[in-house]
Amino acid sequence: MTGANHLVAIGNGRAIERASIPELAIRELQETILDGVEQGRRVIALFGAGTEDADAVHLYLALADDRDGRVYLGSALLREDRFDSLTPRCPQVHLFEREIAEQFGIRPTGHPWLKPVRYHASYRPGKDAWGRSSTDLPLVGMTDFYRVEGNEVHEVAVGPVHAGIIEPGHFRFQCHGENVFHLEISLGYQHRGVERALIGGPNPRSIHYAETLAGDTSVGHGTAYCQVVEALCKCAKTPRAQTLRGIALELERLANHVGDLGALANDVGFLPTASYCGRLRGDFLNMTALLCGNRLGRGMVRPGGVGFDVEQPLSDEMLKRVDAAERDCRSAIELLWDSSSVMARFEETGRVSTELAEELGLVGPAARACGLGRDARQDHPSGIFRFTHIPVSTWNAGDVFARAYVRWLEVRRSIAFVSEQLRALPAGPIRSQTKPLSPDQLAVSLVEGWRGEICHVGLTNAQGRFERYKVVDPSFHNWSGLAMALRNQQISDFPLCNKSFNLSYCGHDL
Repeated sequence: MTGANHLVAIGNGRAIERASIPELAIRELQETILDGVEQGRRVIALFGAGTEDADAVHLYLALADDRDGRVYLGSALLREDRFDSLTPRCPQVHLFEREIAEQFGIRPTGHPWLKPVRYHASYRPGKDAWGRSSTDLPLVGMTDFYRVEGNEVHEVAVGPVHAGIIEPGHFRFQCHGENVFHLEISLGYQHRGVERALIGGPNPRSIHYAETLAGDTSVGHGTAYCQVVEALCKCAKTPRAQTLRGIALELERLANHVGDLGALANDVGFLPTASYCGRLRGDFLNMTALLCGNRLGRGMVRPGGVGFDVEQPLSDEMLKRVDAAERDCRSAIELLWDSSSVMARFEETGRVSTELAEELGLVGPAARACGLGRDARQDHPSGIFRFTHIPVSTWNAGDVFARAYVRWLEVRRSIAFVSEQLRALPAGPIRSQTKPLSPDQLAVSLVEGWRGEICHVGLTNAQGRFERYKVVDPSFHNWSGLAMALRNQQISDFPLCNKSFNLSYCGHDL
């Protein structure tokens, strides 16, 4: 029997009694992770939770198996303030271990890159993985950056304040001439403490915290949160509600993918596509506003279903707009692939190999552009995606072109999905009654947001309130992919590579 067989399996959007989750010794849990990854499973969550004993922390592990559509759970109780880091043997956990160190003051000894993730005080007073006092915390971004020494090697620091209206993040390049040896990314400037704010819920504010975890992914994170609540209160959604959620999710994907393609065109000075896509992004945002009155989709997804219905006149109007947008998207975006100057910049720029993408645990378009067919809509379907199929869009070059082209494939398939669902909306109510959450349970929710897999894990206490709430935005997995994409690239290619990933700062910083 391998370590991976010691775990308990549940489905996406399902709950389980916390007492049913196997508790292993920390070394056994780590061997279980290694066994699981070797078998093709992925670490989707590894996090700490407080206990009644102030000197102990409970670690929880969630491994996804994309072949059988199951999530495997395990735990370990840590009573020491340190454990041997698993990162040298499993890079997928490198950021999870740093997060555990920062949040609970437990040091993963031997971690090759042990630095703060969000630069906040430990959740446990007096426990700090770096031996700092509560008055000795560093400012965000103040850390010892990795340096490459040598003749003609120089360092370029960019951010956190950037040209343009974008979020803050710091990038430190080690260069030889124009060639990048190493890129270090330091975030945390957007930390708001959302996970801690959700503890004690659900309450009227909880859904709003979820919708603003990453503002451009309001529907994705809102859906993930609602699936956790619904699993914990055993609420079944109606077919109509599930369909409307799916439409909102794909409209969110369309708006962001089209916007990204326009931004990529702008980065290489190809203005026809850049101009058209800027307008088309607005068209898809306006369709979302037709659904719920908000261009970002806030208010659309609610526990038990959705907050707004689509009557026949509105459905007809949206179909007309979707059909028109499809024609315009095809005209504007296919110009990219026919332009030799665009392809000269896109192809072979910022390449990430399939093997590296798998080793780092990349998700979403960034992973699919490397040939990995990871998509929660297919591998861990929930809602409407249990009954309808959107083909997974992949490419295998792993470069800027691949990340752009995967977006285009997904645009076409999302448009077809939205049109199909609008033409065949099932009858019935749009919302089911929710009940109080079951006590002492754990629920896992996976949603394929436009950036990739969103993971929410909710744990309830004996009173049926959130005792711990864990969020893993796809950017948490993918920032390392961007850093690796810059290896041996020209530093002038950074804006293009950065936009081809288009990761979230606030989704990472929570």
